[in-house]
Amino acid sequence: MTHEEIKSCCADAYSKDIVAMLLGDSYHPGGTALTRRLADRLGLAPGRRVLDVASGRGTTALLLADAYGVRADGVDYAPANTALAQGAAEAAGLADRAVFTTGDAERLPYEQGVFDAVVCECALCTFPDKAQAAAEFARVLRPGGRVGITDVTAAPDRLPPELSGLGARIACVADARPLAEYADILDDAGLRTITIERHDAAMLRMIDQIEARLNLLRITAPARLAEAGVDVDAAPAVLNAARTAVADGTLGYSLLTAVKSP
Repeated sequence: MTHEEIKSCCADAYSKDIVAMLLGDSYHPGGTALTRRLADRLGLAPGRRVLDVASGRGTTALLLADAYGVRADGVDYAPANTALAQGAAEAAGLADRAVFTTGDAERLPYEQGVFDAVVCECALCTFPDKAQAAAEFARVLRPGGRVGITDVTAAPDRLPPELSGLGARIACVADARPLAEYADILDDAGLRTITIERHDAAMLRMIDQIEARLNLLRITAPARLAEAGVDVDAAPAVLNAARTAVADGTLGYSLLTAVKSP
């Protein structure tokens, strides 16, 4: 499968309503509480311009615009997500401070050095060319600007069969990297890591959340699950494999911030 096909497949999956039903509004471990922690680590303040890469339906960008007073731009590969996010901004009265665009994280549709901060939550792990995406983060940041990432971490050579393949890649697992490798990718792009935090417990809470919601949907909306291609029979083994992988350190979730050299 080509890089473009992988990106299209991931974008299509994350624009489906069933994903929101299983993952919640934020689409990532830790939810809005971890987003706020990331924003605080970045020192966001009113008037700053922030880019949310892989912005989905706009939850993070709208939170940052509302709670921190920033001008938030969101970019997502899926046109359906862009449209939903822009509609949410208008409904929330934030259309003057939150704007959403369809685009590719590896070819960001913005000029050089226009953002004070870039955030990317639970998405770098899905990008086929992570080094190119990091280089784009750095390109659109002003000197001294900061990037903040929360993402799945993994030891790829230790992942069990249940956590490999395209489905696991869409689930942010199969192509996740060790924490040190993310830091190296950022460093190679000229982004010096200044904060690293482990939030593995957030990963376990999301696994529990998905299981509970999946069990509910099996009763209340089995047709929705079938239509979305969710294999409810295989899901328990996958979720148990994920729990075990977190417990033995194969999987985790982390927060990183980095600064672009002046």
